[in-house]
Amino acid sequence: MASPNASEEARETENELKKLEEDKEKLIVSFGASRIEELKETPKNRSFHNGLLTSHRDFDKFYKKLLAHEKSAIVSGLNPSGTFHLGHIGVFDINLFFQKEYNTDLYAPISDDESYVAGKIPDQETGLKNAFRLIAEFLAYGYEPQKTHFIIDQIYTNIYNLAIKLSRGINITTVKAIYGYQDSDNIGLNFYPSVQSAHIILPQTLGIKNVLVPIGLDEDTHLRASRDVADKFGYQKASVLHGRFLPGIDGRKMSKSKGNAIYLMDDQETIKHKISRAFSGGRTTAEEHRKLGGIPEIDIAYLYLKYLFYDKTQTEQLYKDYKSGKILTGEIKKMLLEEVLKRTIELQERRKKVTAKQMAGAIMCNEDIDVEAMIDKSGVLSEERKS
Repeated sequence: MASPNASEEARETENELKKLEEDKEKLIVSFGASRIEELKETPKNRSFHNGLLTSHRDFDKFYKKLLAHEKSAIVSGLNPSGTFHLGHIGVFDINLFFQKEYNTDLYAPISDDESYVAGKIPDQETGLKNAFRLIAEFLAYGYEPQKTHFIIDQIYTNIYNLAIKLSRGINITTVKAIYGYQDSDNIGLNFYPSVQSAHIILPQTLGIKNVLVPIGLDEDTHLRASRDVADKFGYQKASVLHGRFLPGIDGRKMSKSKGNAIYLMDDQETIKHKISRAFSGGRTTAEEHRKLGGIPEIDIAYLYLKYLFYDKTQTEQLYKDYKSGKILTGEIKKMLLEEVLKRTIELQERRKKVTAKQMAGAIMCNEDIDVEAMIDKSGVLSEERKS
């Protein structure tokens, strides 16, 4: 059950979760985002009703056009300095839902250039190889290669033409205010906001004007800058969905450096070990837990099940059973383990079947580049099959 210093850990976890809630309220109250609950019409997707999505900018406009069968796209990317973890699947499931339900295109920037200039990776070759790994995982997740367009900037350098155009609408004061860059930071970092805006606006240059960008709460400042630039150059402002952050297994902010994330490519034993040590809202002993009940609000297994796997009915029942002491900590962790293993085992099996040809067909690149040959040369698929 709970550890000897459970009270102190519980307070710290509760404060961490409280801060995330305060950040959400600040975004809505101070920066003009709208609450998800205020939408009159939403898709039949659990993320719109279980609290994972907290707020939005113009989603109602995007959805109205989507229902009117206007060609639409989602822009949602990743940084190639790591691999997918459990915190990603909320957004991935939303993107996949829109692609399968409404036939939306997905444009997925994999920001190898930002990773390089920010020092997250040692060189561009590493960024490219990591990007290929992520693309294989993306496709294994279930995205349609014909409707998914990966943007790796070093092999789709056309993106920089658009970034140069947009750069005239972004001044250095805005960049410093949003990103906190200093005069000592390299010029690549200062230029990247223009590239990021280009990623978001790109679908409009290809004839798709109705665009949605699902992001974490902390990324809203970047989208506000992008929406401002779009307006200056006669493009439509992208609509935005804000998703809440999920804490790591220790109740703190999820971070690669802290080792508190469950990765989708982790082996089964690693996943079991991580879930077994996840912070719980259980009591010190089973007897005490049966008597007093658990605290689901700070229980990581409960929060993951609520936001990532269960529907509203399942979540409400689980809350009652855990709060009343009917379900113990070990039992709720077992429920989470079953869901995570089911998802990761299926993903890892599909990952082995992804081909270089499938990947190359979904990657945007300059005309003179043989992407399939580059993927084969990188060895990312052969590495997977050897492992």
